[in-house]
Amino acid sequence: MSGHSKWSTIKRQKGVADAKRGAIFTKMSKEISAAARSGDPDPAVNFKLRLAVQKARDHNMPVENIERAIKRASGALGGVQPTEHNYEGYGPSGTAILIEVLTDNKNRTTAEIRNVFSRGGGNLGENGCVTWIFQPKGLIIVEASGNADDLALLAIDAGAEDVKQEGATLEIQTVPEQLEAVRKKLEAQKIKITSADLTRIPQNLVALEKKAAVQALKLMDRIEELDDVQRVYTNADFPDEAIEEYSNL
Repeated sequence: MSGHSKWSTIKRQKGVADAKRGAIFTKMSKEISAAARSGDPDPAVNFKLRLAVQKARDHNMPVENIERAIKRASGALGGVQPTEHNYEGYGPSGTAILIEVLTDNKNRTTAEIRNVFSRGGGNLGENGCVTWIFQPKGLIIVEASGNADDLALLAIDAGAEDVKQEGATLEIQTVPEQLEAVRKKLEAQKIKITSADLTRIPQNLVALEKKAAVQALKLMDRIEELDDVQRVYTNADFPDEAIEEYSNL
């Protein structure tokens, strides 16, 4: 496998998102509220909020949940507002792991992440230890139906930087600022968008043996299960046999 994020691709194949929809809605609500606090509460003029709302709609999040998350950002609903933080560390065989969180209690979140790392064969690192490995990008996933080459050319013409095929899907990379524009151009061509989001892409991959790969996959899964964790990135390169074993767990 190749592409932006082995972990994200594997999650899609395993169907983890559908199994944990309630948790996903909670994470999305936090992301929408944080985006609304970072700028104007109107999605029409706040790109970050517009992207978070569109992502929620892509996952069939109820409109009332979205509206409540935006309202929460104003403080009208009370409660402690979560803040954004990044955590960095190393998984099995020295693979880099970058974690984005939204938390209302950083001490609790730090303790939880440190515990998952230590129990999963990794270790939490210092700020800046792995961030440099990952480049911010826009990522659009589309179904590779019909002629994938023609679809890739359409994406490039729309402003994409790169296109990679992953089985039955195409991963379309953009600079972060062009994500929305490229998405709109593809939708205008009646191309079905599976997802569109900002992400971080590793500049290099670390190949893992099967045993270490399965261990790394379990570690990533446990990290992402934490309530405050929004996104997890890694530069691990997983062999097919490890992916198959993990997918059947």
